[in-house]
Amino acid sequence: MNKIKWLTISQSIAILGAGLVFPFYILFIKEIGSNFTEFGIAYGIFTISSALFHKLIGKSCDKFGNKIFLMINSFGMAVLFLLFPIVANIWQVYTIQILLGIFGAMQKTSEKTIVANFTDGNSRGEKIGVYHGWLAIFSGVAVIIGGYIADLLTLEIIFYLGSIFLFFSGLTMLKVKEKKQSIIKTK
Repeated sequence: MNKIKWLTISQSIAILGAGLVFPFYILFIKEIGSNFTEFGIAYGIFTISSALFHKLIGKSCDKFGNKIFLMINSFGMAVLFLLFPIVANIWQVYTIQILLGIFGAMQKTSEKTIVANFTDGNSRGEKIGVYHGWLAIFSGVAVIIGGYIADLLTLEIIFYLGSIFLFFSGLTMLKVKEKKQSIIKTK
């Protein structure tokens, strides 16, 4: 069986869940009475908190493996998405953004490492291209579906659906077989 198959399925489900939410996030912040400056600050907090944790997470991936961090990301994001509909002020958004940044760093760093570990040889580029192609398809589908759901139902529903998809992404990661020798023992 293809080593990357379950990773592709898990991360496609995750991108479906996240893709439902993130394009409409700015509308959510506007609904809680905030302005575009606060959205910029919130996004900046997300990216900076992510940047501050990449190295630590990378070292932890070397020590503990990548699969666990992809699972923590999926389950953690699922919980955070459940909190968004009950957020009442911008400081709560900022706090969630810090956590989203940390989970985002977990996802980016561990995903890149595990994909590199699962691919090798002359067809590495092709395998990575196929992997990212599937993720891009699911991302595009999620944005389209999210738009319809937001129009037909409510903006809050996309957070709940995104949470469900992220939870199932974490469960699907249980099927991923990470080699013991790909986990480097560090002192």
